[in-house]
Amino acid sequence: MNEVARVVVWVRGRVQGVGFRWFTRARALEIGGLSGFALNLDDGRVQVVAEGPRSACEGLLSWLQGDDTPGRVDGVTEIWDTPRGIYDGFAIR
Repeated sequence: MNEVARVVVWVRGRVQGVGFRWFTRARALEIGGLSGFALNLDDGRVQVVAEGPRSACEGLLSWLQGDDTPGRVDGVTEIWDTPRGIYDGFAIR
């Protein structure tokens, strides 16, 4: 059984001005079953919120932690939470 999950991720590094949010959305749509958003924060990080099957959330998190992202990821912090079910699709904010 694949439970529904929510992961909130903060990505540090050179992740603004390099298409990071666009590629994150594209990867989320490619994985499928995810809703949420990617948002630039004032401190230079990108926040990603994803809800959907836990395996899909884990797949997106793995991609965010990997070397295939645009720019340069110096670190990723995640928090797992109960899904809220309030997102329609996966947005760039």
